[in-house]
Amino acid sequence: MNTNKPTAVVLGGGAAGFFGAIACAEANPKLRVYLIEKTGKLLGKVRVSGGGRCNVTHACFSAAQLVQHYPRGGKKLKEPFQLFGAQDTVQWFRQRGVELKTEADGRMFPTTDSSETIAHCLLEAARRAGVQILLSTTAERIEPLPAGGFSVQLTGQHAQTLHAQRLLIATGGVPKSEGYDWLRTLGHTIAEPVPSLFTFNVPESPLKELMGVSVPHSRVVLAGEKLDYEGPLLITHWGVSGPAVLKLSAWGARRLHELQYTGTALVNWIPTYSEDSLRTWLLTFRADSGRKVVLVNALFGLPQRLWRALVEQAGVGPETRWNELPVKQQNRLIELLVRMPLAVRGKTTFKEEFVTCGGVVLGEVNMKTLESRLQPGLHFAGEVLDIDGITGGFNFQAAWTTGFLAGQAMSTAPLPA
Repeated sequence: MNTNKPTAVVLGGGAAGFFGAIACAEANPKLRVYLIEKTGKLLGKVRVSGGGRCNVTHACFSAAQLVQHYPRGGKKLKEPFQLFGAQDTVQWFRQRGVELKTEADGRMFPTTDSSETIAHCLLEAARRAGVQILLSTTAERIEPLPAGGFSVQLTGQHAQTLHAQRLLIATGGVPKSEGYDWLRTLGHTIAEPVPSLFTFNVPESPLKELMGVSVPHSRVVLAGEKLDYEGPLLITHWGVSGPAVLKLSAWGARRLHELQYTGTALVNWIPTYSEDSLRTWLLTFRADSGRKVVLVNALFGLPQRLWRALVEQAGVGPETRWNELPVKQQNRLIELLVRMPLAVRGKTTFKEEFVTCGGVVLGEVNMKTLESRLQPGLHFAGEVLDIDGITGGFNFQAAWTTGFLAGQAMSTAPLPA
């Protein structure tokens, strides 16, 4: 290898790694930029995200608002988002021929509705920038050099030793603490990894037969904890899922881990109502529509199957009319509508979009450049950092932002005399 040409090495062939490698190579064509991926596949999460459509980012163009969607790392991300935020991501892809569209809930996808559009764009941008991609290759050993830079010993398909002036670690999150041991040897502190973005297992769920039924607006509270979230909820054969549950799991990731994923989830199927306001509303409804049969006339826009299940669990007879409904059954129905208990006994990873909280402690990283405060020339990007967002494109935005800023900073690696 030509040791006279300065070299930047990026570890990890995902969203953050690609953005870092491209930003670095585009900003400084005099640099040789390597992207190292230990598997034979690139951009795995990009390809499966959003059901194969790739939820690129979220239409949240204020840094102050954007940071509110990160259970961990939000405060530290404010300045990075001011430097490269969601609007910059949209513009970055537009400049490379990819238009994004915004859906009703704020999520942004390529207009093609295909993740391959995003993957192809990144691969083409890397090719044009001259990034050299080495697949099926592992960084077996990383050693800081006395004169600066790093010796990176590669094994696998492209075994060699690289001398990198700058090194970007964008290897993603890992589920077990020992997966970060190699970063500890570089002097960094690791926030212990635990799962985030998961669904709730409810093995004794009274709603099992309603698999596939969804409610567009619900509120889920974890009993006895200061954890709740509103949003769509989906009933599954193993329990409950949907954005309300996934986002609650993100905010409560560490606490739920401590609780060993057991507890009681209280579901309000009609979160615009409290118990008191619902009771008041029903008094008027019973006076106006008392002859309607409770079971067959779903209220509040709830799916008929769900309404029927709640009414039956309240002990209401199949022919009972509202003006005949006993107080005991009405109270039970009110309770089920605003505070239905579901016994959570475990979790399930949401599709293939595995996310962990935990990783390199942000206090040890300069968030403007994503450079280590402990090892000059060492940078981090993406989920390897103790940053994670809720579902909706926020994790990708953190990857684009940290990758871009790290790559830009790496491009200023000193040229040899």
